[in-house]
This record gives sequence, C-alpha cells and structure tokens, in this order.
Amino acid sequence: MPTNAAQVDELRWKKIPVLDDGFVCLVDVMGDDQAVVQAARVSYGEGTKKVSDDRGLIRYLMRHRHTTPLEMVEIKFLCRVPMDTWRQWIRHRTANVNEYSTRYSLAIDAAQRTAPNEWRTQATTNRQGSGDPLPADLGAELSASEAELLEKSRALYEKRIELGVAREQARKDLPLSTYTEAYWKIDLHNLLHFLALRMDAHAQLEVREYATALGEQIVRPLFPLVWEAFVDYRRESMFLSRLDIGVISRLTALLAEQGRTAATDDDFMAVQDPTWVGMARNRERDECREKLVTFGMLK
Repeated sequence: MPTNAAQVDELRWKKIPVLDDGFVCLVDVMGDDQAVVQAARVSYGEGTKKVSDDRGLIRYLMRHRHTTPLEMVEIKFLCRVPMDTWRQWIRHRTANVNEYSTRYSLAIDAAQRTAPNEWRTQATTNRQGSGDPLPADLGAELSASEAELLEKSRALYEKRIELGVAREQARKDLPLSTYTEAYWKIDLHNLLHFLALRMDAHAQLEVREYATALGEQIVRPLFPLVWEAFVDYRRESMFLSRLDIGVISRLTALLAEQGRTAATDDDFMAVQDPTWVGMARNRERDECREKLVTFGMLK
C-alpha cells in the first residue's frame, strides 16, 4: 500500500475553494515519496527501510536536478478556474488536459468577481504585474460596473440560447472571468516546476492562489519528503549566476580589507560586473543587489 494512501483517501474529491467560486481537488494519484526513491534506484523492491535514507536520496535528486524519478509519479486534478487565469495555467504544456466544452454544454453560470478592496494598479517597474491597491471608493465603483457587465453578458448569452443560436456561437461574448472546469493530469516533476513559477511572488495573484492551494493543501501532505526538498532547493533557494558570484567575491574581499561586515550601495557599484557599468538601469544588477540585501551583505 502506498505510504500516502490515507492522505489520498482524505483528499480525493475534496474541493478546496479558491477565489470566489473556484476550486481545486484531487482526482487520483499514482505514486508517493517511495515511488520516487524506487525509480531512482531502478528497482521494483520496496527500497531502503530507513526513512532517513529515502529523505537523503530525494534531497540529493532535488539538489542536483535529477528529475526523471519525479516523472514516475502522476497526479490528476479537477479545477474550476476563471478563463483568463486558465490562459496562464494552460501555458504549461507538460500536462494532459480535458476541459469543459461550451460547444457541447451550457457555459458555467459563474464568473469571478472582484471585491472593492481587490482592484490593483498597474506596476510601474513590471509591465505585466500589479502595483498597489486602488482606493476603496474607486474599487466600489469598479465592482459595481463589473457586476452590471457580468449580468448583461450572461443575459445576452442565455437569450441567444433561447433563440436557438448554436452554443459554439452564443458563447463568443462571454467575459474571460467566466469559470471553466478541467481535468489536469501532470507528473510530479512538471507539477513542481509549475508551482515554482506560479507560487512565486511575481506571478499574478489569482493564479498564485490556485498554485498555493495545489501545493500547500494537496502536494505537501501527499509527498512530505519531496515537498521539503522542493521548498529547500527551489521555493526558498536562490540562483547565483557567474556574474553574481564575481560581485560577491569582490565585495567580500573589499569588506575584509576594510574590516567591515556590510557594504553600502557605493561599494556595490564599485565592484559591479563590468558589463553593467554605465547603464542607468539594469535588471540583472538590480536582482544581484536584492540577493546581497537578503544575504545581509548590503545595507
């Protein structure tokens, strides 16, 4: 019996709410932490008897990006998600998908609505991201106009259906906030890649909420050893480029020479990579600076 059998039974078909009317739920799963270990050892046995040995192997796999053993595990979900969020989700092409069809069936009578305090400004430093919340009074106005639009678009859709318009054509003016449903089956390696990208703080809030629900409430209890390694080596780790390492080395030498423990921004600019010199704005340099702040090397 799989080591996660009890968790599977508890989670299967349990709808975990996301947004105002969405959800994710586990449909089925093939494999557990032990299946990853078994695949890594290329054996059909039960693997080692010591959990510590299995944990060490899984951490080794994750640390060195040996991903094929993770591909031996597959998970199938059922998701209800707004169509605009689904567009970002479906860009991850390493999954099998069967989506609810509005050609065959009536469109789901639900659309994602935005609360007055949830409207966000456009980010000033990221062309695809959000900034600060909009004022509450403006948010209330936007939510009211949204509700009016959603009601009118649904009424128009239902009128077309009533008049005999084909479903595939009647649907064309439904808003992207309309919910869709889909079965989504994916192997554990590609699921973790999806989660690493979509749980990131830079991902859109709505898809981030779905990824967090999948990760924290389903993957984590089903694969505790894999999840621990994923958090340590992906979610809460940091990538250092060759240029980053060069800056850290030069900055460390500068601080040691001057007997200091933390650098200033002037120090950072003095030891920056030569390819960044003279550039008023450089995203790679900004990211390097953020890493040094995290390390406590830069004030």
